[in-house]
Parts: sequence; structure tokens; C-alpha cells
Amino acid sequence: MNAAIIVAAGRGERMHSDRNKVFLPLLGTPVIIHTVRAFAESGLFDNILVVCSTENHEEMRSVLDAYGFGSIAQVTGGPTRQASVRNGLLALPEHTDIVAIHDGARPLVSADVLETALCQVRNAGSAVAAVPLKDTIKRAEPDGLVLETPDRSALYSIQTPQVFEYRTILDAHERYRERQTATDDAMLLEWMGSPVHLSSGDPENIKITTPEDLAVAEQILRRRGIKGKDMHMEMRVGHGYDVHKLVPERDLILCGVKVPYEKGLLGHSDADVAAHALMDAMLGAAAMGDIGYHFPDNDPAYSGADSMLLLERVREIVGVEGWQVSNADLTIICQRPKLRPYIETMRDSLAGHLNIDRSRISVKATTTEHLGFEGEGLGISTHAVVMLERSSSCQQNGRNNE
Repeated sequence: MNAAIIVAAGRGERMHSDRNKVFLPLLGTPVIIHTVRAFAESGLFDNILVVCSTENHEEMRSVLDAYGFGSIAQVTGGPTRQASVRNGLLALPEHTDIVAIHDGARPLVSADVLETALCQVRNAGSAVAAVPLKDTIKRAEPDGLVLETPDRSALYSIQTPQVFEYRTILDAHERYRERQTATDDAMLLEWMGSPVHLSSGDPENIKITTPEDLAVAEQILRRRGIKGKDMHMEMRVGHGYDVHKLVPERDLILCGVKVPYEKGLLGHSDADVAAHALMDAMLGAAAMGDIGYHFPDNDPAYSGADSMLLLERVREIVGVEGWQVSNADLTIICQRPKLRPYIETMRDSLAGHLNIDRSRISVKATTTEHLGFEGEGLGISTHAVVMLERSSSCQQNGRNNE
């Protein structure tokens, strides 16, 4: 008998959400349902169970029932992933032959990956989904000093499912039940000296860890032809405005780009007036406050802060509610210096930090014909207009912004 344990007992702090990330909507359907459906529709498993925390039991039952998976059993997780998997293993019937262990937050696993792993475990006793590393890897000291560059041809990025003979992986979990430091199940077999074999994973088999991962997963599903549930886009428009005074002995930073000039903008952070207007427009469109609320100017943590990092944080904040930037239009009002030579670099900078194509970003600069404080060279202001979009079926995750 083939069984599958889907582990969904984590908290997902990096998602910056008050909910377990497996309940967040992905094309209008909870992440966990995409994962469960992949296993159920593969036809490869006789028994599927979901491991979740005690506090999520009621919501998990409700979600599984609502999507037609009421027959799938739930098991209470433990304080660590290792303990949660062990609880799942102990809940399986003794006559289980093979068990696949999979992260609930990997909703894009394909039937090909599952079938390949099951075929291999029958021949080799284990099958751990993996993909070759593409990036160069450095091993370094805590202070950043590089010690060596390992040969990446022998290095792999490990995914799930990890598939094993049931008695073997259960014995490993029982043997190391007090040593709760394994980062994956294969490590337990390595500790026992048992061979671990890799099987073909899939670069699209990503784990949902941050709001950006949700956006990537949506694009992958759309490319696969999955339209989602009630996939009408909700759109909102936000406007932002900011102004900063020009003073000597400060760098002039606009849209994350350092512009050569004899003066810079005065502010608690790097005073990037364009980025600040853009952030306020994003937060305004999502009705989630303003930058003063999220990054108070009396907080020493933001003294001299890089506004591009703050922009990425705002992208994460609105992303928790399912919002993504559709397009943005900025007008920088400045008599001096001339900004035309830097406009394209500014567009690239904003697009990179918002993780969208530069064709969706417009940056313009204008003067006031020497009128007003901008025209007199006393300061620079910026207006920003942003459109956010999300699927209309996305539900609020309970975040309180008041």
C-alpha cells in the first residue's frame, strides 16, 4: 500500500501572515487544496493524511470538507517538523509498504515527480526529489569571509516528496525521536548509515515561503492552464505624495538611484522622496495605512534606512492581502538637477524591487518654471499613482491595520 503524509503544521513567519500559509489563497483556492489535489488526482496513493497543528484542526477540517476531501484523515503535529512527520507515520496502518512525505506548502508538485519517485523507491529503497543547483555556492565565515567555492556539479537543491519504505523511515524516526534537529527526513537515514538516493525533482516544485512565492506560483498555474476559482481581478488605485527639503552634505537618492548634485534631501531615512510617494500610494490603495505608520520617523531602526528595502517591505505588506502592483506612474517635481539621464535607471531600480517588468513602471520629471519651493531649489516633491490588483476570490487574512 502506498501512503502519503502531507505536512502542514508550520506557522510560516516569513509570510508575515496571521494565518498558516497553507490556508492562503492561490488562484482563489487554498494552497493546501492544490497540494492535496495533486496527490489525490495522481491515482498513486491508497492513503493520504494531513498533519496539522492543534489550533488549525478545525479550519483544516472545514477546508478539506469544502473542497471534497472529507475522507482525508488529519493527524496532530508536534513541536518540530520531525515530530510532526513521526506522528503521521505512527498513524498509518502497519501494512503500509511505501510512504511519500511532502510539504503542504509545495502545491505545484506534478504527477511525473510523484510517479518517478515511487518507481525509484521500489528499486533503491529511497527517492528524494531534487534539482541540480544552478547558482555558484560559497561557503563563508559568519562575517562574510569566503572560505571556498564548492563544485556545484555535485550539489542539489532538495525538495519533497521524499519517498521511503515505510518500516525503514519509521525505524529512523523512532531511533532519533529525541534528536529533533533533522532538516529533512532523508537526514535520519543518513544518520543511520542507510543509503539515500535522489530522484528527479522539478524547478517549478517551489515551496511557498514568502508573498513573492505566491505570485510566482500563480504564474506557473496560469501557464499550466489553471484559471482558478472566480478569477476576476479586483483593482484599486492609490495616490501618494511626499516632499523633502534640499540641504548640503547629503546624497541625493531618487528611486534608489544616487544622482550627482551638490545637495541631497533631508530626512530620517535616506529621504528618497520618490520611493516614499510610491510606498504611500501602494499602502493607500490597499487601505493599509501609510509609511509613517509602518516606519515611524522617531524609530532609530529607520535612521538612514535604504528606502528600497522599505519598498520591498511594503510590497510584502500588501502582498499578504493578495495585492500586487499592476503599474505605477511617478512624477518627480524638481527644478535642479536635470534628471533625464537617470530616468531609465530609476525605472529599472523600482521594477527590480517590486519584482515586476519595467514596462509597468513610469518615472517622469518636471520643473515648476522656477515657481514655488521646488522652483526655488529648496526641495523636491513627488506624486505617485499606483494600481494594485488581486483575484476577487482572495479572502482577507484577518490582518488588522487600524
